[in-house]
Amino acid sequence: MRHTPELSSAQWRRSSYSNANGGDCVEITEDFPGLVPVRDSKKPHGPVLVVPAAVWDTFVGFVKSE
Repeated sequence: MRHTPELSSAQWRRSSYSNANGGDCVEITEDFPGLVPVRDSKKPHGPVLVVPAAVWDTFVGFVKSE
């Protein structure tokens, strides 16, 4: 069984590529070694996707290369 970290005190930061008008924003927190929780800033109490840090790094590298 996978463990979802307690996120109530997480310090979220918005993507630098997010829309300046507050829409289409992705937020992550780097408070959890080895994991990267990701959420939609428009729904801060909505679902959170938690991915391994290595997978997140691969994803970000791919996006930056496009």
